[in-house]
Amino acid sequence: MTRKGKVWLVTGASSGFGRALAQAAVDAGDTVIGTARRTEALADLVTAHPDRVEAIALDVTDGERIDAVAADVLARYGRVDVLVNNAGRTQVGAFEETTDRELRDLFELHVFGPARLTRALLPHMRERGSGSIVNISSLGGQLSFAGFSAYSATKAALEQLSEGLADEVTPFGVKVLIVEPGAFRTNLFGKGAAYFSQEHPAYAEKVGATRKVVREGDGTQPGDPAKAAAAIRLALDAENTPLRLALGSDAVDSLVAHLDAVRTELATWEEVSRGTDFDTR
Repeated sequence: MTRKGKVWLVTGASSGFGRALAQAAVDAGDTVIGTARRTEALADLVTAHPDRVEAIALDVTDGERIDAVAADVLARYGRVDVLVNNAGRTQVGAFEETTDRELRDLFELHVFGPARLTRALLPHMRERGSGSIVNISSLGGQLSFAGFSAYSATKAALEQLSEGLADEVTPFGVKVLIVEPGAFRTNLFGKGAAYFSQEHPAYAEKVGATRKVVREGDGTQPGDPAKAAAAIRLALDAENTPLRLALGSDAVDSLVAHLDAVRTELATWEEVSRGTDFDTR
C-alpha cells in the first residue's frame, strides 16, 4: 500500500501525548496507525479519517503480539517512518513499598515493550536509510524523588537504551528523540489511571505528599498536549534533531536545577574521584 506523507505508528494513542501526536500527524496529511488496549477510544479519529487512521489493539507487554502487529503493519503499509513509544502509566510508591511484581510489570511496559517494538521495526528503517524513533520518557528519566523511584528507574533505563541506540543508528539516517515532559494534562493522573503501591505508615509523610499531588492534580497540570505534539514535530523536522527534548517550564526548571546539583557535587568531590587512578608518574 503506497502512502503519501509519513506513516506513524503510535502506541498508547487513545489519550494524552499519543492522541495529540496522532491528531497532529493526521492534520499534516500523514497516516497514523494508533495502537491501544481499547481501540474504541480511537473510533472518532478513525471515522473522521478512515483512509488515513487505523486503530489496532495492542498491549505492549505482550511480546508475541508486538511482533505480529509490526509484521502486519510492514506487510500492508510497506514502512513505518515514525515510531512513537508512548504507552505507559504513572506509578507511585516508596522504594520499600514497591513489590518485585510491580517493578517488573512497570519495566515490561516502559522498557521491554518499547525495546521489542523498536527492534521489530528498526531493520526496515536502517535498510531504507531513514526513520525516526520517539521514546516518551519524563523529566523523571534524569532525576527522581520520593514516591517515584520505580517510575523514574524505568524511564532512566529507556533513556540510556535510547542514547546508545542513537549513537548506533545515526550513521544510517535514523533519528532517535527522547521526550522529557513535565506535568501535562494527559490521563496519567486520571482517576483509575495512576497506580499506587500499598502504603507503609513509615512513609506517610514523605511519599504521602507525592500521592496527594497525583491524586488531586488531574486537570491542573500546566502542560498542553497539543503544544507538546507540535514541539515534537518541530524537533523531528529540524536538521539537527536534539537527542533530548524537555517539555514544559516545570521540566526545564527541574532539569536545570538537577544538572547544576550534579555539577556542583562532581566538582566538590573531583579531587577524590581523580585520586583513584593508578599513579603513573
